[in-house]
Amino acid sequence: GALRDAPADPNTLLLTGVILAAACMALVTLMLSIAPESRLRGMIFWMIGDLSGAQWRVLPWLVLALALLFALRQARALNVMALHAEAATTLGIRVGALRKGLFFTSALLTASAVTSAGSIGFVGLIVPHAMRFVLGPDHRLLIPAAALAGGAFLVLADTLARTIVAPQQLPVGVLTAMIGAPVFLYQLHRLRSK
Repeated sequence: GALRDAPADPNTLLLTGVILAAACMALVTLMLSIAPESRLRGMIFWMIGDLSGAQWRVLPWLVLALALLFALRQARALNVMALHAEAATTLGIRVGALRKGLFFTSALLTASAVTSAGSIGFVGLIVPHAMRFVLGPDHRLLIPAAALAGGAFLVLADTLARTIVAPQQLPVGVLTAMIGAPVFLYQLHRLRSK
């Protein structure tokens, strides 16, 4: 699959994602149905993505720092891999090991963020693509720029989520999805029309 040296089939990845999402949603629905009523609002906000209860302890910061260091150290290899995996192999890059390392790092970062703030969608899809459009494909610039721009976008979205319907507060994930879904659909349409 995705961790082997051969490129993963996009349809297989997509179907695997849909199947895993359905299974996980069934488990979440089960947990919501048996949860005490007093906890439901907090659980729903966490599912949608909410920064109001996020507590950034030492572990998420350590994970973030180590993951960014790893990704930055791999920036040149990623630039070569973007050209072609065979070219990267010819130049001595262990493509399979690099892919595994990047999948593990991505999973660790995602798990760390989701345990702190819930699932805040589209930031990791839209912001890196926007940064690539602005800065070009060089991962030495793209990785730190995407991290900083993603953080800035999330702060802006959280500020809006807290003020748009004040004194009520929207979960920030609602706002990022309302912004991100149309942008992502536009990008998808643009790619398909090429």
